Amino acid sequence: MFPRPDPYGALAMPVYHCLAYEFADHKAMIDSFTQKSDDPDYSRVTNPTVINFERMIRSLSGAEDAVAFNSGMAAISAAVMAVAYAGCRIVTSRHLFGNTYLLLTRTLARFGVETVLVDLTDIEAVRAAMTADTCCIYLETITNPQMEVADIRALAGIAHEHGAALLADTTMIPFIHTDARRLGIDVEILSSTKYLSGGATSLGGVVIDYGTFPGISAALRKDILMNLGGYMTPHAAYMQTLGMETLAVRYDAQERNAAEVARAMAARGDVEVCWPGLPGNPFHHLASRQFGGRFGAMLTLTLPSEEACFRCIDALQLVRRATNLFDNKSLAIHPASTIFGTIDEATRREMDVSDRLIRLSIGLEDPDDITADLNRALDIALNSEQQ
Repeated sequence: MFPRPDPYGALAMPVYHCLAYEFADHKAMIDSFTQKSDDPDYSRVTNPTVINFERMIRSLSGAEDAVAFNSGMAAISAAVMAVAYAGCRIVTSRHLFGNTYLLLTRTLARFGVETVLVDLTDIEAVRAAMTADTCCIYLETITNPQMEVADIRALAGIAHEHGAALLADTTMIPFIHTDARRLGIDVEILSSTKYLSGGATSLGGVVIDYGTFPGISAALRKDILMNLGGYMTPHAAYMQTLGMETLAVRYDAQERNAAEVARAMAARGDVEVCWPGLPGNPFHHLASRQFGGRFGAMLTLTLPSEEACFRCIDALQLVRRATNLFDNKSLAIHPASTIFGTIDEATRREMDVSDRLIRLSIGLEDPDDITADLNRALDIALNSEQQ
């Protein structure tokens, strides 16, 4: 059950657009600033609207703590920095979101953190990469845009054998459908900009700590958040609290639409469709087992050429040409030239980001309308390819 948001009985938590808070006496002030009480002290690190949002996340996830940040990347950075230190090693995959890849391989490298890239679907390769200085294994539960799914339980076992944490970006399937604790995930990270915000209303990120690895919450709240900032804004927390009220029904509808669109695209026979919910997908059975038969609302199409991708995207009328995932509207993007556009071609190839791939985020429109728009755009793109 969600915590009651307001002493006056407001059904939606008010937005506390304030910076500082008055205290009854010096002791109350000391207790707040030294985190001996839950009273807010300064909105850079505590705010009632954000606290309410975090409590809702804890209530739904059963986690020990949840810390809200002002973007998904801020949440990823904070979670990694809570466990990393100079001289440590992070074991992860080449199949990562572009900025996550750059954070781990470039930004943190400047501070003496080594990132080792391995195939996370090869358990023995992961085991061989572990050392005494490995602080964590980091993965995306469904990679973006490669759509790879690794065995989370197996990775958790390896991490814990070596005294390391398992950090997982679970953005692709809402945390309400990912039993992170059962899978062995110590720290769950998500871009709340996506499913939680409810139609791309606001930026945000959340780090969910299950209390199974020592010191994460303390490091986040007493060190990373206090010293680096990045706390979620009150207005974003308000919008995402409202979004969470409709999360389950929106997700169900988007996933149903994605299933219909994926099947329709696969039936064409002239494009390659990747969605873990298709029975022929190489990760179908593992994804089904790990995520309780849920597969997300993102799919990819591989066309004969980059030019065909561009022609298809330009011909779309209903599906929007935009970045982001899990907006209420269906979105299409060519990842190689946009999200990964600042990464050199050789590295993109190593990351398996194909020039021939279109990423689709399926929204809440009628699935027949989405399919019709895609079919028309694909016909234009592929007919031109044959001429």
